[in-house]
Amino acid sequence: MARCSNHKASRATDPIRVLLVIEMSLLRGALATVLSGEEDIEVVGGIAGGERVVPTAIRHRPDIAVLDIDQGGSEVLTAAQTLHERLPDCRIVVLATAQRPGLVRRALDVPVAGAVDKDAQPRRLLATIRQVAKGKRTIDPALAVAAIGVAGSPLTPRELTVLDLASGGASPTEIAQRLFLSRGTVCNYLSRVMTKLEARTRIDAIRIAAEAGWI
Repeated sequence: MARCSNHKASRATDPIRVLLVIEMSLLRGALATVLSGEEDIEVVGGIAGGERVVPTAIRHRPDIAVLDIDQGGSEVLTAAQTLHERLPDCRIVVLATAQRPGLVRRALDVPVAGAVDKDAQPRRLLATIRQVAKGKRTIDPALAVAAIGVAGSPLTPRELTVLDLASGGASPTEIAQRLFLSRGTVCNYLSRVMTKLEARTRIDAIRIAAEAGWI
């Protein structure tokens, strides 16, 4: 008579839980489709960004959050910093381009666990997610090189964030609301930026920083 084996089937490895924070719904949907097609990855949510990032992450408890800083800019970087502080077990992977080295430099200061060039093939993102899930840090070489070029910026990360928001047309009051600061504090940041860059006006400071690749 045949004997039953006493060995239990091994439990399948839990999938990597991923949260997508991407402003463009078309790109967010496309990446969700690509990632969901992998047996070892589960997309637990997808949002455009804003104040819902941290509450959504707390609710879903992802292993990895993929954030598009190229489109979201400073607001997404602020969300990434808050996410890093509130959910340290959730590792962060950013999507960026070498054409915005200032954002890449600031993202690496968060710090993020992975950075993928948006011009790369989807398999690059898949590989990065898997490496980051293993506890490794993976930065796209093109982005790393771009970030090195802005290491000499005289501005602090907060000053860069304020100036970047100003470059997008936000007023001091709007910047204060987004960063949970007072309007006076924002004006002080902008004043210090102009002094450091020897700029005559805020527009001049934005131009100098943009030409240097800091924002």
